[in-house]
Amino acid sequence: MRDVKELEKMIGFHFRNHELLENAMRHSSFANECRLKGIKDNERLEFLGDAVLELASSEFLFKNYPTLPEGEMTKLRASIVCEPTLAQCAADIELGSFLRLGKGEELTGGRKRDSIVSDAMEALIGAIYLDGGFANAKEFVERFILNDVENKKLFYDSKTILQELVQSRFKGETMSYHLIGEEGPDHDKTFVVQLFIGEKGFEKGSGRTKKSAEQQAAYRTIIALKGQTGDYVFKKH
Repeated sequence: MRDVKELEKMIGFHFRNHELLENAMRHSSFANECRLKGIKDNERLEFLGDAVLELASSEFLFKNYPTLPEGEMTKLRASIVCEPTLAQCAADIELGSFLRLGKGEELTGGRKRDSIVSDAMEALIGAIYLDGGFANAKEFVERFILNDVENKKLFYDSKTILQELVQSRFKGETMSYHLIGEEGPDHDKTFVVQLFIGEKGFEKGSGRTKKSAEQQAAYRTIIALKGQTGDYVFKKH
């Protein structure tokens, strides 16, 4: 567990009230173990941060995608603020290493669990908002979450996008995911899957759930098959 002062340096925001940052990094499992000491968990900050994130991302999309219809903006925002995407953004700043977890959650790999780190990301946004106002919270969101919107949308929609491409380019062939390995103990497994189109194997993916592993495999396959012109070029073998 790392000192949160390192996190301040990484994100470029220094808290006036350090208790807010400490609170943002406290999971409920840790707070429950310290209940008699009156320690608060990060769930209220998460609630606030979720609202700030939605507003900041909505404003960003409204300004930067002036021709996008309301329905498409809603879909794009969903791809940005979904749990897997936020977990990916949290991993970029190594947020899991700063979390305060209970002993049980620590032993079962909570620092790498998407649900926990994505919630902590929202709690951090809430803490920045309370300490520095909306402008600072928006700056954090734009720098660490909205920094690669198109790629995040592709990741979010990867299984659907690849399915549509396979149906149009690989006539008569089906796409499937094969579980090829499991790593780690029962309470902290990582699943490894490989994507197949027909009988040909393509990219592999790994994740804490089979669904997240499949999503990663689909995303990697799309990237691998993407042509230099920006079109998706599929070659049968």
